[in-house]
Amino acid sequence: MLKAPNRRPTLPGEILYEHFLKMRKITIVDFSSAIDCSRKHLSNIIHGRARIEAELATRISEALETTPQFWLNLQNAVDLWDAKQKIKDWHPSRIFPAIAAITAS
Repeated sequence: MLKAPNRRPTLPGEILYEHFLKMRKITIVDFSSAIDCSRKHLSNIIHGRARIEAELATRISEALETTPQFWLNLQNAVDLWDAKQKIKDWHPSRIFPAIAAITAS
């Protein structure tokens, strides 16, 4: 079993900004226009207030010659981290016998 990371994964919007837009001197306004996304929504993604969904991941990947899966994997890592943090003290109220038998062997 893999050990959980000790910190929250880097947000996909932060990677988009720091590694793709900033280094190429592309403004949020120009990029949002290029991918047909509102400036406000793109800004919210960059600042971690909105998620990258499949359609936007596809638009970003087309503009930057990456893959949609790259952006969705980054988002999924953050989503899973957040979910695990939310339930870290939670335990199932019942263990089902068939599952318990499998894990015991």
